[in-house]
Amino acid sequence: MRDVLSVPFNSEEMIVVASDNSGAIGEKEQDAVQVPYETVSYYSFRVAVMECLSAGAQPFAAALQNFCGDDAWDQLIRGIKKGADELGLTELRITGSTESNFNLLQSAVGLSVLGKRQGALPAETLIYTDDTRIAVIGSPLVGQELIEREVEAAPLKLFKMINSIEDTETLPVGSKGILKELNGLFSNRKFEVKDLESEVDLEKSAGPSTCFIAVFSEAKSEEIRKLAGSYFHILKRKA
Repeated sequence: MRDVLSVPFNSEEMIVVASDNSGAIGEKEQDAVQVPYETVSYYSFRVAVMECLSAGAQPFAAALQNFCGDDAWDQLIRGIKKGADELGLTELRITGSTESNFNLLQSAVGLSVLGKRQGALPAETLIYTDDTRIAVIGSPLVGQELIEREVEAAPLKLFKMINSIEDTETLPVGSKGILKELNGLFSNRKFEVKDLESEVDLEKSAGPSTCFIAVFSEAKSEEIRKLAGSYFHILKRKA
């Protein structure tokens, strides 16, 4: 269900580690997608920090692996700090390393976020009932279309708000698509595209987690719909 590593820290706390990487995205001539390095690290941080928060952990550190060259370092750090500021993570500590002995023809970045949570991780899977409601918040976007349609990506602040709602489960969507993530959520239910009505493509890559799944009860529906606004896309079972 969750793409994180959890390690016992003491009798009460767990360390949660979430990671992301990107390749051929940046400012090098042979990169497939041309964007500033600040954008590269912002979206890589976004993926890892959303996974960390979704697992109920409070992020406290980020570790950056930079294969773009020394000149990219300051921009990459700015991207991480931008994401941290949006989430109010004012005390997030950042470390990392740069490959400076050899120059790669294309950009590459790896990033891990570490967080602490009280107690063990939640259950790996949920139970689907008649009261279960599922929504996709944001739109699945990848590569150049994210640059062109960035306004459709779910904001980090919105993710944090919905993730904090009691009895609501969230799961960031990545390159495997919404349906793949959805079918790892429930122990007693699997879905096919033909089973669901949706405004968004359920099999398309969501790149750097430009959308996320929210699972909640009918009682929470109106609250979440109002918070999410135009980012809200309900998934309905077909009759």
